[in-house]
Amino acid sequence: MPSRKHEKLYPAPVCGVDEAGRGPLAGPVVAAAVILPTRNCPRGLDDSKKLTATTRATLYERIRERAVVGVGIVEPDEIDRLNIYWATMKAMTLAVEALGCPPGHVLVDGNRLPRWSYPATAIVGGDAQAMCIAAASIIAKHTRDTIMIRHAEAHPHYGWHSNKGYGCPHHLKALREHGPSPLHRRSFAPVAQAELPLEQGIQPPPLVVRSRQ
Repeated sequence: MPSRKHEKLYPAPVCGVDEAGRGPLAGPVVAAAVILPTRNCPRGLDDSKKLTATTRATLYERIRERAVVGVGIVEPDEIDRLNIYWATMKAMTLAVEALGCPPGHVLVDGNRLPRWSYPATAIVGGDAQAMCIAAASIIAKHTRDTIMIRHAEAHPHYGWHSNKGYGCPHHLKALREHGPSPLHRRSFAPVAQAELPLEQGIQPPPLVVRSRQ
């Protein structure tokens, strides 16, 4: 389970940063930054991927009530312009800036840091080690899932209410039949493969289904 031992190594306030949505074919990439309270920290914080949607939603509300939270969102058109790596770095930067107060140190999930002026440390698997990163992972994941569920109402073909934009078989089949929506990332190969044949009026080739990371 995540702990607060990493926070004790650095000047306060220490914030955790994590992202959600690097791999999907559609929708934004979302990052969150969280500074947890010294006391009365929400219980049950863990890597968002290990939690059910119901538990994430409950913890999301508790984190929002008790912690300082910043969220950064980069939309699909900017993902296509920057590429997903730099779009993710931008989302993380926006999230920290949205805190409204400069952190003493930033703990980032992963092995890369954005080009910013904040003192920071990257922790591989940080969402399973540091509570502040776990909290950020919950905020980012729940925020992005909520966005995709809302967009699913306007674009029902793709099944975003359940797949959240990832390239599952149903989503890929809908891409072949209906083409990309304005929310699809056209720089991603499966989307580009589906779009080009439709523009030329020919049947697209089978799309490759890749497992979700």
